[in-house]
This record gives sequence, structure tokens and C-alpha cells, in this order.
Amino acid sequence: MDLLHPDKLIEAFGTIGLFAVIFAESGLFFGFFLPGDSLLFTAGVLCAKADSPLWPFPVVLVGVALAAIIGDQVGYVFGRRMGPAIFRRPDSRLFKQAHVEKAQLYFEEHGPKTILLARFVPIVRTFAPIVAGVGKMNYRVFVTYNVVGGVLWGIGITSLGYLLGEAVDIDKYLLPVVGVIIFLSVIPVLLELRKAKREGAERAAVEGAGAADR
Repeated sequence: MDLLHPDKLIEAFGTIGLFAVIFAESGLFFGFFLPGDSLLFTAGVLCAKADSPLWPFPVVLVGVALAAIIGDQVGYVFGRRMGPAIFRRPDSRLFKQAHVEKAQLYFEEHGPKTILLARFVPIVRTFAPIVAGVGKMNYRVFVTYNVVGGVLWGIGITSLGYLLGEAVDIDKYLLPVVGVIIFLSVIPVLLELRKAKREGAERAAVEGAGAADR
């Protein structure tokens, strides 16, 4: 279980392990339990240290972005080929039907934007590209949101860790900062949900007024 801790994982597997985890957590259905946000942030912090166990910072940035984008692409292809069979797959230690259903509901609520927004939501991030493939989302649209989301998430959170790692003694504050990162990553989702709820209420009010007029 120690290997699920970002610093232990990086210590054990280095830069290649970092890329592999980001790839798996981004689109392989068994990767939902792996660290994502905290791993990227920790990687940025370690890159800021003189004795960093990772490759040079620019290489890490490019690598995590590519790993995130390719992971989503694989998830999309998997969903496209497997189709409805995914929703009939029984639960196991590495697969939970509830996670797919959660991603599907999220996708129905937000449409293509889900591919970008889901980057900042654990578990949903893993299953969103798979659901997009099952639903046969337009490939060009998927690729566009995938690339933008992969760059914003991968480079953004890693760079934040790097900047804070240079500015303060981050060893004392790593866990609280990671908690804040995860909290902030949910804010765009909450704003979207609030917007959708308000729009739904407005539509209901308009339909109610129309029914009253008839």
C-alpha cells in the first residue's frame, strides 16, 4: 500500500513509473484507485529539488501531458470497441459498475465538456473517456477536449507543485497542500452543477408558465 503514496511510488519507479501511472489512471478502468492529482503535484515538488530523482522538469511536463492524453485515447478506443458489454461487466476488485454509471451520468449532464472537466475529478477522470467511446462521441471533438484537458491538468498541477516546491519548505506542508489541490480541482465541477441546476429550474419555470397559459 505504501506504493500508492506518491513519494513512495516515485522513489520506487522513477519517471517511467510516473508516466505509467498517469497513463493508467487516465483511461484504463483498473486505474481508478491510483493517485493522480497528488502524484502530479508531488512530481513537481520533487523536480524543484536539487537532488530530484526525476528527469529534468521540462521533460516531466511533456511526459505527463502525453501520458494523460494517450491514456484517454486508449480509454476511448476501449469503450468504442467494447460498447454495451462494459455495462454488463460484473463487479470485481479492479472494476466497479457504479464508477461507470457515475461517469455516464456526469457525461449526460455536461456533454463533451465532461472530457475536460473530468480531468479534475478522481474516478470520473478514469471512466469518462471509456463512456465517451461507448457513446460513440465524435472523435474530433473528443480529441480536442482530451488534448486541452490533458495539458491543463498534467502541466498545470505539476507546475504548481514545482513553483511551491521552490518557494517554501514543502516537506512540512505536502499533505495539506495536496488536500487543497484536490478541493480546488472539484470547484469547476461544482460550478457546472450549479449552472446546470439553475438552467433546469429556469426551464421548469418556463414550461410551468406555458402550461398555465394553456
